[in-house]
Parts: sequence; structure tokens; C-alpha cells
Amino acid sequence: MHTVVVGTSGVTAQDVVAVARRGARVELGTGALDALAAARAVVDALAAKPEPVYGVSTGFGALATRHIGQDLRGRLQRNIVRSHAAGMGPRVEREVVRALMFLRLKTLASGHTGVRPEVARTMADVLNAGITPVVHEYGSLGCSGDLAPLSHCALTLMGEGEAEGPDGAVRPAGELLAAHGITPVELREKEGLALLNGTDGMLGMLVLALADLARLYTSADITAALTLEALLGSQGVLAPELHAIRPHPGQGASAANMLRVLAGSELTGHFQEDEAPRVQDAYSVRCAPQVAGAGRDTLAYAATVAERELASAVDNPVVLPDGRVESNGNFHGAPVAYVLDFLAIAAADLGSIAERRTDRLLDKNRSHGLPAFLADDPGVDSGLMIAQYTQAALVSEMKRLANPASVDSIPSSAMQEDHVSMGWSAARKLRTAVDNLTRIVAVELYAATRAIELRTGPATGLSAAPATHAVIDALRAAGVAGAGPDRYLAPDLAAADAFVRTGALVSAVEPVTGPLA
Repeated sequence: MHTVVVGTSGVTAQDVVAVARRGARVELGTGALDALAAARAVVDALAAKPEPVYGVSTGFGALATRHIGQDLRGRLQRNIVRSHAAGMGPRVEREVVRALMFLRLKTLASGHTGVRPEVARTMADVLNAGITPVVHEYGSLGCSGDLAPLSHCALTLMGEGEAEGPDGAVRPAGELLAAHGITPVELREKEGLALLNGTDGMLGMLVLALADLARLYTSADITAALTLEALLGSQGVLAPELHAIRPHPGQGASAANMLRVLAGSELTGHFQEDEAPRVQDAYSVRCAPQVAGAGRDTLAYAATVAERELASAVDNPVVLPDGRVESNGNFHGAPVAYVLDFLAIAAADLGSIAERRTDRLLDKNRSHGLPAFLADDPGVDSGLMIAQYTQAALVSEMKRLANPASVDSIPSSAMQEDHVSMGWSAARKLRTAVDNLTRIVAVELYAATRAIELRTGPATGLSAAPATHAVIDALRAAGVAGAGPDRYLAPDLAAADAFVRTGALVSAVEPVTGPLA
């Protein structure tokens, strides 16, 4: 099994995906253990002094003015975890919780938090045992970190609350720790606070979304190319020299992807030869690289923000290299929240243009010779009429999800925390948007492949591109039926969704086209 070694300098996006989705093991590097011990020595020295230090010998938030004696400090740290584990609503997905815990471990390992090495080791042990704390949907405002979600994870380290075992069953956390030989943590000065104060949940969801969207943008380039082909469109608009004079990197990459998918097609270029000749294709076809390309460039910017966060130590207060322990505002989620919202906007626009192409395939007045709704016997058969309704409903929801969460702020903690990021909310709605976009691309794929089957064969004497044939063959092998009389459509759409979601669409094309961007 792949092992990720966590050092003092952060982790990579690939590390996050490996731990969150593939169950990679986690180890603390020697440098991280040394840094943890050194920072803890600083905290222990401060704890022994009579002067109050935030997070070490004071209360928290609006209660930071109270000095806490040594006899109450262990209780203080336990209490902050218990009181902050106040989430409500549905459970958060296992992969998100694992990403959240791994990223918190990354910050602990930086040596800037002041926790003891055994706290970090216990978190690694919990991850490696496949124990997943029960975390709830609501409880983070994206400032002072993802407080409630992280608190539920810290509660598990203490052997309290509930968690899911590797078998998927939810049990008391103490029982699960005992079953795996893990000793619950007895928190000391600053350690409860250090386990809660980070942007790890929203960052984890950003990293996972970036991985999914990278695959989806390539998938959308493929389906856009298939639709252009099915509509007998012009691939002249994809010429590299056209995109060189507006040199946005994403636009050029999308156009190049489409051109490679269409190589060898006998269907393109007939746009002036049918019963409704046109000089130009509609915007949804002609401008596909511009829209998808803008989204690709948005992904690139969001990935840059994620890389910076993955190299960051987010806590308050932090132990600095010169031994100072300083309060700060690095836990504020604004940098992550903005790009989460930006990605939801770009995803909504990509979904919108894909739906417009699908609608064009189904409209006999705009599809240039295809039967109404791609039906076998229009009137007797409804074809894909309601598949487009479903796609339209998904697009409509994506437009609502594109409303930015990060423009909101609800003051909390008696106005001590008077401006928050709402980054967790931005991340949660982006996950829904990514799911919806996958389904939207799947519906376009389903419609475009059916349309191409109707265009080709003995009746027309025309052949689709080799890459297109590879897609159709793989899609049919995956259980997605082709053209024909009406049938129960939901299973076909679910199979098409899985075909896109698992990356099978991209895998079907690349043996023909070579690697796509």
C-alpha cells in the first residue's frame, strides 16, 4: 500500500487524494517529529510562566481575557473540544473527513502548533486504522478554522463521540480505538485549540474538487467534440492559429483536445450542404473552447491557491522559529473560499453550455436532419425529451449553487469573530455542483453518441472519427444502449454518469488520441 510521509514543509494535492480516497498509509517523518518536540518545549516553557498566553493559559475567543491556572488547563483543552463538537445535519462524506484529518496532521507536523509528538502520532494511527469520525454538515463559518468539523475529529482522538470503523459501522469512538490498540489522547496546554484551528475541511474539499474537475473538463471537451460532429459542424474554429491570437492557455488546450478527438471524422464540415445551410455554428458549439478554456484557467488559479495552502501552517497562536508564540489571523478562510466560489461559477457555465448543445441535438429545427428528440419514431416515441429536462433541472440548480457563499459573513463569538469567510459552505455547495456537472456531461454524451449513430452507417455512407467510435464501443460495453425505441431511460443515464465519473470516457479516447490536456 502506498505510504505518504508527512514532513515539516507541507504535502501535495496527490498526497491528499491518496489518503482521502485510496486509503494510503500515513507516516510522520523524522524531521516532523523533531519539529514537534522542539515546538512543544517552547509551549511547556510558556505554560510554566505566570504571564497569560492565549491558547496556553487563557480562555478562547471572547473568553480569552480569563487566566486559567495550571490545575484547570487539561480540563480547558478537553472542554473546548467537547463544546465545539456541536455540528448538526447529515454526515459528511468519508473522503472529506479523511482529507480534513490528514491536512490537520500536516499542520501539526510543521512544528508551528506546539502539540506533543504523541498527539500527531495518534492522529496518524486513527487514519491508518480506517477510523473516520462522524462529522456533520453544519458547524463551520470558515473562520477560526472549520471549528465544529475539526472538533468532532479531535473528539475521536480523545476516545469520545462516534466514529465509523473500517467495516462501515458507526460505533462509540472509544470502542474503535480500543479495538485497534490506540490509546486516547489526554490533552495538555494548547493541544485542544491546535486540533481545531484550521481551514483543513474547506481545503480538503477544494483539493478533491480540483481532481474531479480536471477530469470533467477533459470529458466536456470530448462531449463537445462529439456534439459538433453530430451536428455536422465545422472544426475550422478549432484551428491552433485562431487560438494563438487569443492566447489563454485553457482555451488553447480545450480546442486542441476537441481537434484531436475529431481527427479523421467524415461528418464535420457539412454545415453548408444540408437543408438548413449556415455560415457559422451556434455559439454553444463554436465557443466551446472559449467557455471550457476559461474554466480551465480558473482551475489553474484555484490549484495555485491550494498549493500555497498545502504548504501552510494554519493555527492560532503559532510557534515561530525564533521561539515566539504569536496570535494571528491565518485561520481565515478567504483565500480558499473565493476560489471555491469561483469554481462553482465556472462549473455552472460549463454545465449551461453543455445543456444548450444537448437541446440543439434534440430540436429537429436546429439539428440539421436528426429526428425530433433523437426518437426512433417521433410521436410514438419521445426519445430523449425528458433526459434534457433532467439535464436542465441540474443546470438550474447549478446556477443557484453559483451564488457565492464568500460574500456573506455572520458575526459570532460575541463579536470577537466579526468577519467570517463561509468557506466551508462554499466547499459544500461546490461538491454538489461537481456531482451535477458530471450528470450534465453524461447526458450530453448519451445524446451525442445516439445522434452520431443515427448519422453514420449505410444510410449516409459517412463515418465518425476513430476516437468517436472508441467512445461508442466502450459506452455500449458499459451497458449504455444505443438508438432504438423508447425504453426505461434512468438506468442508461446512470450508466452514462458512471462512465464519466470513473474516468472511463477519457480512458476510452486516449488510446486513439494520445493523452489529452
